[in-house]
Amino acid sequence: MTETKTVSKILHVIPSVSAVHGGPSIMLELLAQGLASQEIEVHIATTDDDGANRFDVPLGVPISRGGVFYWFFPRQTRFYKFSHPLRAWLEAHVADYQLVHIHALFSYSSVAAARSAHRRNVPYIVRPLGTLNRWGMENRRPWMKQLSFRMIESRILRHASFVHYTSEQELIEAAALGVGSRAEIIPNPVPASGETPTGLFRARHPELRDREIILFLSRFDRKKGLDILLPAFAKVRERFPGVALVLAGAGDAPLIAALHTQAHSLGIAKDIVWTGFLEGADKQAAFADANVFVLPSYSENFGIAVVEALGAGCPVVVSDQVAVHGQIADANAGIVVPCDPAKLADALCHMLADPAARARMGANASRLALTRYSLESVTSRLISVYGTVISPQTELCGK
Repeated sequence: MTETKTVSKILHVIPSVSAVHGGPSIMLELLAQGLASQEIEVHIATTDDDGANRFDVPLGVPISRGGVFYWFFPRQTRFYKFSHPLRAWLEAHVADYQLVHIHALFSYSSVAAARSAHRRNVPYIVRPLGTLNRWGMENRRPWMKQLSFRMIESRILRHASFVHYTSEQELIEAAALGVGSRAEIIPNPVPASGETPTGLFRARHPELRDREIILFLSRFDRKKGLDILLPAFAKVRERFPGVALVLAGAGDAPLIAALHTQAHSLGIAKDIVWTGFLEGADKQAAFADANVFVLPSYSENFGIAVVEALGAGCPVVVSDQVAVHGQIADANAGIVVPCDPAKLADALCHMLADPAARARMGANASRLALTRYSLESVTSRLISVYGTVISPQTELCGK
């Protein structure tokens, strides 16, 4: 009779857990806590990267947060987030784990983790975090990415037990690059937000009092479609002069300066509120007070902020390049448009003109988030897949 092993210790590796890099870091923390709640020992190895800054944390020792053990190592370069101490630790300790879950590609931590795991015969899986999407491959250092993909990332993917995609669209775009590794589609979870009373966000921003709010909340990045959103908002304001656009996020300073210039040239600067990066209760307050959430991205392998908006019961307008747009359309939780300013403006005007439709979509949004993106369902799916990776006889420790 074959002895059944119990899986109890899993390692996640990611270049950074800083919230300034957007949803992937936040989602990893949530996933890890979900796994830990099922009595699985979860460790995260990362760098002390915090965007332009560094976390003030002890290095090279475990730090317990929410039932998860974090190991921080010094980031020695901002580009590629090189960390020799992280590599050395992985070489020495990767065999202590039964499975390694690697998050991101085109980053030193992913290379070091994959090599160490492969050498020690520890199975590993890869979550690309959208790095294989067509837009990114064509617009972010394309020559360097193509060369790196052929020489490094393709090998990492080839040796992976499976590739963890968060949407069907992400899988399709990776397949177009020739990635044929075993794949599993497991969405990101939406964090439980609870009931947030309305009015808190407007109270913090008196200039929004008695105004309808269109909310954009994401990293400021060229792929997010802000160059589409600003001219679309200019058209919306012609029909709804009392509407305000809230731009919540942080990003590259030159891009933000260019957006301010564009807003002034369009004559809409006085109707835009720039809040900076929002998290926690401040973010939930923004969702609660927004009349509609908007994300007109050119490429989005999942759309974490979109799903958070759905979870808060906020109807959304998204581009057809946001990977979850199909589920939104099927559930009537929002409106899907092409990456076109006129189409985007029409959709936003439709939302503002029909409060009853907004209310129906908001209720549908909440149901969609609860049924498809809850932490419980995503954790259960992930645990099931982990079990098939480690061995056919493996039984994951869990409630």
